[in-house]
Amino acid sequence: MAYVVPIHRPSSARHAIKLNLLDAEEECLVVAKANRVEIWVRSAEGLTRIHTKSIHGRIAMLQKVRPAHSSADHLFIGTERFQYFTARWDSQTRQLDTVQSFVDVSERHMRDSQSLDRCSVDPSGRYLVMELFEGVLNVVKVVKPKRGANEYLGEPEQVRITELFIRSSTFLHTSTRVPKFAILYEDNSHSVRLATYRLTDEKGNVSNFDPLRDRENEIGKLDEGANLLIPVPKGAEEQKRYIVRNAAALKAELGGVLVVGETKMLYLDDESKAMIEYAYDAATIFVAWAQHDERRFFLADDYGNLHILTLLLDGATLTGMDMFIISTISKPSQLVYMGNDILYVASHEGNSQVIQVDLTLNRCEVLQTFPNIAPILDFTIMDMGSRANEAQTNEYSSGQARIVTGSGAFVSGSLRSVRSGVGLEDLGLLGEMENIRAVFSFNSNGSFGFVDTLVISLLTETRVIVFDSQGEAEEKEELLGMALSERTILARNVSEGRILQITASTVMLIDADSGVVASSWQPADGESITAASANDGFILLSSEGKTLVSLNIASGLSEIAKQSLDDNDQVACVHIPSDTSEIGLVGFWQSGSVSTVNIANLEVLHTDTVRPPNSAAIPRSIVLTQMLPESLSGPTLLVAMSDGIVLTFNMDKTDYSLSGKKSVVLGVQQATLQVLPRDDGLTNVFATCEHSSLIYGSEGRIVYSAVTAEDAICVCPFDSEFYPDAIVLATAKDIRISQIDSERRTHVKSLHVGQTVRRIAYSPAERVFGIGIISKTLQHGEEIISSGFRLVDEVALGELGKPYLLEMSHGTELIESVIRAELRDSYGELVERFIVGTSFLDTAEEGSIRGRIIVFGIDSERSPYEIVSYKLKGACRCLAMLDGKIVAALVKTVVVFTYTETTSTSATLEKTASYRTSTCPIDMAITGKIIAVADMMKSVSLVEYRPGKEGLEDELVEVARHFQSCWGTAVSHVEGDTFLESDADGNLIVLRRNPEGVTLEDRKRLEVTSEMNLGEMVNRIRKVNVDVSPDAAIVPQAFLATTEGSIYLFGTIVSQTQDLLMRLQARMADVVQSPGHLPFNRYRSFKNAERETDEPFRFVDGELIERFLDVSEVMQEEICRGLGPSVEDLRDLVEELKRLH
Repeated sequence: MAYVVPIHRPSSARHAIKLNLLDAEEECLVVAKANRVEIWVRSAEGLTRIHTKSIHGRIAMLQKVRPAHSSADHLFIGTERFQYFTARWDSQTRQLDTVQSFVDVSERHMRDSQSLDRCSVDPSGRYLVMELFEGVLNVVKVVKPKRGANEYLGEPEQVRITELFIRSSTFLHTSTRVPKFAILYEDNSHSVRLATYRLTDEKGNVSNFDPLRDRENEIGKLDEGANLLIPVPKGAEEQKRYIVRNAAALKAELGGVLVVGETKMLYLDDESKAMIEYAYDAATIFVAWAQHDERRFFLADDYGNLHILTLLLDGATLTGMDMFIISTISKPSQLVYMGNDILYVASHEGNSQVIQVDLTLNRCEVLQTFPNIAPILDFTIMDMGSRANEAQTNEYSSGQARIVTGSGAFVSGSLRSVRSGVGLEDLGLLGEMENIRAVFSFNSNGSFGFVDTLVISLLTETRVIVFDSQGEAEEKEELLGMALSERTILARNVSEGRILQITASTVMLIDADSGVVASSWQPADGESITAASANDGFILLSSEGKTLVSLNIASGLSEIAKQSLDDNDQVACVHIPSDTSEIGLVGFWQSGSVSTVNIANLEVLHTDTVRPPNSAAIPRSIVLTQMLPESLSGPTLLVAMSDGIVLTFNMDKTDYSLSGKKSVVLGVQQATLQVLPRDDGLTNVFATCEHSSLIYGSEGRIVYSAVTAEDAICVCPFDSEFYPDAIVLATAKDIRISQIDSERRTHVKSLHVGQTVRRIAYSPAERVFGIGIISKTLQHGEEIISSGFRLVDEVALGELGKPYLLEMSHGTELIESVIRAELRDSYGELVERFIVGTSFLDTAEEGSIRGRIIVFGIDSERSPYEIVSYKLKGACRCLAMLDGKIVAALVKTVVVFTYTETTSTSATLEKTASYRTSTCPIDMAITGKIIAVADMMKSVSLVEYRPGKEGLEDELVEVARHFQSCWGTAVSHVEGDTFLESDADGNLIVLRRNPEGVTLEDRKRLEVTSEMNLGEMVNRIRKVNVDVSPDAAIVPQAFLATTEGSIYLFGTIVSQTQDLLMRLQARMADVVQSPGHLPFNRYRSFKNAERETDEPFRFVDGELIERFLDVSEVMQEEICRGLGPSVEDLRDLVEELKRLH
């Protein structure tokens, strides 16, 4: 039984609309992302999201309607399953309330529209026209509701039209009550034409759309690339046209329609029949538009250029047009003008943006950017701990397993690093400040309550800021006799109401009441303190790295012990645990070891070498603290190495021995560790580096979660009266007070590539990503396509070396597949290689080259170099490795090649076996000798590789097949004989082979064990291997990435929990109501062109299950009645499932 849950929700904004939804005066923006509706309002910071809601259906259209009885707009939503409803905003509950809903039941007997589903609203708000099926329009009247009823949408009336392939349509602005409808379509001869109709007659009856009787205008010979219609409103009241016209000199007046093409634009005055053409300076493809005012429009093209179109007017008469490029933006799916020169760019292929437009100076400024990782074309899973040879965490929930995606397309193409982690919310900015080395906090009254003083240690001085109970901050020139003329190494409260300050030259105990230095200690002449740590009773410090000293705080900084080190080693870092135990820890430079010492005499109690073999790394920061309950574990030792690795050990309190060594790579530079106390007596550790992380204990294990503070230099706890449980965080430029998220969330880091990242592969040995890129540029009106292969650094996501560009001598060549593999070199040693599969667009010649397999190595300058190029007669769609052999999925064929490297720059590929597929293989998954092949049209087949024996050739033999038609997009092995497939209709199918079947037919048939509709098309599935606890309810098996920017976790449900989760899902589906009252079972039921089920089959939707935590306790009790477990037990189970992501 299968389980799926989102770990990154859809980010693609395909639909957006501005309307007065909240009230009659306030405009808001509604954005649709897959199955989610978001409401945004204007604020001082730009746009602020005030509401988000998921519905049981993928949103296909958004529109606004204004019922006669309402002062505010209602939201009209349509789904891909032909379900429609209107919703209004309830200001009391601050929720969307469903007003009216209906379902189009005729779709089984009609063919879907060849273009996107569209909904147009008459400018007067009296009619809606929906384009859902080929050759059919659905006309809906907005009527006055009957008394006591809320329904204001009439029954849809279906009208047959002769225009089958519609490119665009819109209502026109008219001066009469009869609405007009314009259709831009392509006829049977592939000619683009424009037709206009009256939607109704004078009596309000819907037109028959008869071309001979009802068509008012028909314009042919339009631009072949025309794909947009823009209705032009009529002018101001005093500019309305006269009814009487001069037939001898027709004039084009406002109120017509613009036909936007690739090389020219046509304006048609629908009433006078006058037309005006405007030719562009350079050809382009326009994809979205928005109106600024009555004579200016925003137009955005496929290449990310934002144009301003100006209608040249003489009164209400159009005399010409002018257009120019004002800026570069993300390629939009929709433009929404918010007023006051603010433009919202909704994007599917790039980040959505809020732009300030200055039409006086003709420039734009990006005010706000909303990250979008859609569409995800490919992704790879990178475990940040995989660079070390020791045991490491490998769970996505650890926050250190990065998912790196190839996102966006062309100019918006990028690499996105997606990590699960802890976010920071800034509470206040204290100011810009540079050269910060450390920050500390204490209570200036000497008590251990709320802190009120912040100490900022700079390169050559110390600054202090005091806070009052209202959070007001004041910087002090002097405070309590503290030494502010040099850098502070440590400052904190200690026992008996005293304050401890340690600088490079002195250690001081200051009485908080009198501000007098009670006692002090200085190192020997000419020496400086280089490292120090303290708890309430003792101080451990090092001077010049050569001398260790321990001091007793209670006896006025008396020297307890002193030890000089020989020249063979120096102190790198020191630490004293916060409890009163009389031990300290010391990290050493030369030996790369950590020693536990007795504070009383500095005698070494235990020493461990933490430096990995063949490494020069040294310990630079150490912490010993209780992170897990004492009943489960002793204190945890964390060691931050200079190469970016953080080591964790369990310490035995009896003999101070270390065990359970694990390592996690946080970056390439050393991390600084800071203990943060928790309410339960345990502690977390904040590690500051280029990938700052919060390290904490959960479920009996140490968890690393990425923090959205990658520019942090240092932190300290700041539990003040006005900022409880806060931290102070310093960066290279400023210092701020922040609140740490209480739970892990998903965070995204981006590298803008400006080209489509078609494929991506990760090499842990070389510490690089290999990416296949495709670029599209417009040069002198001609679209130029090129492709190449390049390397990207694993941590900084920066480009390495020189890219390898594919030659175009045989036509346009595109990269189709990229994998990394360990292949044997000419000496028989395993070396890291990247393998690339390509295809050619131009394959007109018979027998011409239609693809290549290219094997790359990496040279000393970190650039890819070609080792071998093997020419193919078919496009190479997919690559994989099987027992050191290269498996290539070509058009209609799967081929196994043997790779032999003769020198470092040459090799041979020899074909050893092949298999003929049904149509075109799209993806492959290999487990053992079995190759699962996802076919473009014929689902999955399992092929076994059988090496030749006794002189016979190797062969590929089909052993099982899924016999239903399915337009596959990806496939992955799950476990045993189980495989997961996704298709173009957004379905997920779990298939199982039965090799022990009674009959041959049973053994050769893949049976469906689970299936559901995800609502999004999956582009890639990657298998993961995750260690889970014995009592885990879900076993994670794979990550899924979709075209809408979602990332899902797929898992299998253990047998003990299957029945409970299925019954819980059924209960939740009855309790949780979706806007529009859309049924959950239909939303998640399997559907393709051939069949449709009534409900998901043996599949559990984790998102629905997790909503159990959001309902009231009364509702939780109602749900649990009869299920078996108590409310508390079920809540614990759901929280455990939620921690998976």
